[in-house]
Amino acid sequence: MSERAVYIFLSLAFAGVVVQLLILAAAHHVDVTLAVSEPVAATSFSRPDIVDRNGRLLATDLEAPSIFADPGIIVDRDEVVEKLTTVLPDLDGRQLFRDLSDRSRRFIWVRRGVSPGIAQKVHDLGLPGISFRYELKRAYPGGTMAGHVLGYVDVDNRGISGIERYIDEKVGVDPVHSAVLSSRPPVRLSLDIGVQHALEDELDSAVRRYEADGAAGVVLNIKTGEILASASLPRVDPTWPLQALDQKHIDRMTGGTYELGSVFKTVTLAMAFDKGIATPDTIVDVRKPLEAGRFTVTDFHPSDRPLTVTEVYTHSSNVGAGMLALEAGPEKFEAFLKKLGLLDQMQTEEGALAAPQVPSRWNRISTITAAFGHGIAVAPLQFAAAAATILNNGKTVQPTFLRKFDAGTADGKAIVTAGTSREIAHLMRLNVVNRDGTGGKADVPGYRVGGKTGTADVAGKGGYTSNSVISSFLATFPTDDPQYLTFVVLFEPKGIAATRGHRTAGTNAAPVTGQLIARIAAQLGVAPETVTASQ
Repeated sequence: MSERAVYIFLSLAFAGVVVQLLILAAAHHVDVTLAVSEPVAATSFSRPDIVDRNGRLLATDLEAPSIFADPGIIVDRDEVVEKLTTVLPDLDGRQLFRDLSDRSRRFIWVRRGVSPGIAQKVHDLGLPGISFRYELKRAYPGGTMAGHVLGYVDVDNRGISGIERYIDEKVGVDPVHSAVLSSRPPVRLSLDIGVQHALEDELDSAVRRYEADGAAGVVLNIKTGEILASASLPRVDPTWPLQALDQKHIDRMTGGTYELGSVFKTVTLAMAFDKGIATPDTIVDVRKPLEAGRFTVTDFHPSDRPLTVTEVYTHSSNVGAGMLALEAGPEKFEAFLKKLGLLDQMQTEEGALAAPQVPSRWNRISTITAAFGHGIAVAPLQFAAAAATILNNGKTVQPTFLRKFDAGTADGKAIVTAGTSREIAHLMRLNVVNRDGTGGKADVPGYRVGGKTGTADVAGKGGYTSNSVISSFLATFPTDDPQYLTFVVLFEPKGIAATRGHRTAGTNAAPVTGQLIARIAAQLGVAPETVTASQ
């Protein structure tokens, strides 16, 4: 072909293109597709750190890679799904395949907040259309420690329970579109990591030793209301919010209500002392059971003689406690419980406690049974707060999970007299050191421990079960000037060889409490007396 022919061919081709463009323009026909990446819809939130009372880290934000896909440039969907599921075996492959099939979408999340190791493995797969973006992910250096208290955050780093939710509602978080750490000061809790560890460790040991279904416990500063430790077993991992859906993982300290048994006699005797119904030396004839309609109330170890009110407490007499409550009458007894905060739902920074379950009407039988902790169910933390109020010279104690920087005593409302408070502390000490007391195994030489046992049958459908109990031990130390309160609860412990088959609180919850106090008293700055002086 000559040079002239080539020029002619190219000119004709160019002319053909020009003509075609003119035809399209004249027809005003528009058929243009514009590929625009779908915006990243998720906005994350940066959160302040959470630290214990001494500044030790409990929760923080970290930068974490998240995996996303662009369906528009993925060539082989089957290959992508197959290879990703080898690295992320819990990935929903069918759903991912459906998402990748929609080529009108240009952005879908595959997995958010993965570890660097997982991200590297996905990167090494070399899959076109699979990319990464850094976001904030909540991390908990202590693992499961204080998991119930700390709570959970969702995939966008928003608090959904516990202290994490409190931060969103009261402290504040900041919306971010990338991994930008918070500049807010840390949230300082009242918890002490050392005390928290000791409590959880002792509860772990107790569950194993007594083959219990679960356990809960709290350590409370009586003077300030600060919660130094709060635990519930089985534990939860704050990084796995789905555990919250499992009923056995609820926070038994705040999220459930239970009939707590004879620890309630502490409240009943405080009422009797404060109303002038009895003194520690008042004689109560407990030899006959109490009758109320078709119900008969007896003592676990019936007495063949009248008891003093002190002995009603140390012998843990149901009959004696019921008689004292009846002496006050249903209306006054109910009013006292309400004034003490046991009949209304309680709030803390962790959230609302489970609402108390109280008698629909207060009559003879409900008054008798409530006097020794049956027929009324409360959250253990709520009962601990009521007991702390009695021991705090009778002034209201409001439990808090936040550090109080004013070390002075909380200026609470007077509920009972200081004299009643001293009498109860003295009775608790006698219950530990007297030979006929039920709390002897909680004693820790030098620390003047006082306490009260509670062993309650578990309520079931149609009545109480015959082989399941909740055992608990309420303790305070030092009893000459109560500073700290502990409350340990074991759920359905079994009778073992070491307890000679018994499941009562004096054989399990009491020794657990003694071991706990022996570990934490020095941490809390309580100076021991000499063994001779303590006895």
